[in-house]
Amino acid sequence: MTDLKRTPLYALNEELGGKMVPFAGWEMPVQFAPGVMKEHLHTRAACGLFDVSHMGQVILRGAGAAEALEALVPVDIAGLKPGRQRYALFTNDAGGILDDLMVANYGDRLLLVVNAANAEADIAHMRRAGLEIEPLQDRALLAVQGPAAEAVLEAATGAVPARFMDVAEVETSYGDLWISRSGYTGEDGFEVSVPASQAEAFARKLLSHEACEPIGLGARDSLRLEAGLPLHGHDIDEGTTPVEAALTFALSKARRPGGARAGGYPGAEIIAAQLETGPERLRTGLLPEGRAPMREGVQLFASEEATEPAGVITSGAFAPSLQRPVAMGYLPTELAEPGTQITAELRGKRMPLACAPMPFQPSTYKR
Repeated sequence: MTDLKRTPLYALNEELGGKMVPFAGWEMPVQFAPGVMKEHLHTRAACGLFDVSHMGQVILRGAGAAEALEALVPVDIAGLKPGRQRYALFTNDAGGILDDLMVANYGDRLLLVVNAANAEADIAHMRRAGLEIEPLQDRALLAVQGPAAEAVLEAATGAVPARFMDVAEVETSYGDLWISRSGYTGEDGFEVSVPASQAEAFARKLLSHEACEPIGLGARDSLRLEAGLPLHGHDIDEGTTPVEAALTFALSKARRPGGARAGGYPGAEIIAAQLETGPERLRTGLLPEGRAPMREGVQLFASEEATEPAGVITSGAFAPSLQRPVAMGYLPTELAEPGTQITAELRGKRMPLACAPMPFQPSTYKR
């Protein structure tokens, strides 16, 4: 793993017993001593600390920055108020999703957080579009997630954003922290951008709280699956539109047909047509019978007798909070209704499962 990049918390992750694995070009902890199941349940019950410093952090500054970014996403960036954050999608000319990202307005700048595997491509995409951007190399990113996250972070910083998708800049002894009330678990929680030089000291402070434990990428994946959140490169990609991916909540009213600034982003006409007529396929939740998980790539069939696959599972695992397997995948829209019974082919045998609404685990965001 000598060619892999390391986060500012690499040494601490090793010290804490993290099992390090390659992930998106980085050496990251997939789990710690308790294991994925216990880490997952601890996050749901108390507070988990995730090193997500592999994610790309990019600054946009200056007059017109919001409008320039808006030309690349089907999202109302110009109307994003200071102190607020929004989920966004880079789209291509076919309406496909190049990446999903977070955009936060800190008043004098926009902070973008993009997926680690796509960071270089996203930066190049923005530069080709003429955006003046500042990729950040000197900051770490930590996620503090779970019902005790507010108490843990407030004890370390003295202040936290009040509600889901609020952001705040907080001066602390660990430097200038940029905090958003958001995350990737379905739990109330925060993501904190911290100067790289202070990341380890700040992480140790968070972990000194009795409710807070380090959590690896394995539990992060099972938590986001229970929350019904897609993973780029698996559940969404360049061949998937936001409408097919059931991400229409991210398509801002101002950017839809008839909106104040309708269209003007890549693939706008295709996405508008799907909003009007509906997509041919749709991302849906899936509940396999029994306790055996059905993983990514498993083919789905409309019936036990069907010979041609109707769809495919894109994410699947055992859900520790629910004590049962869950999955998500794509099916023709008419089959994707909750309650529809379908089958999957697993090791040469047809196994039953049912379409289900997501999230599987209710979210606890502070509204």
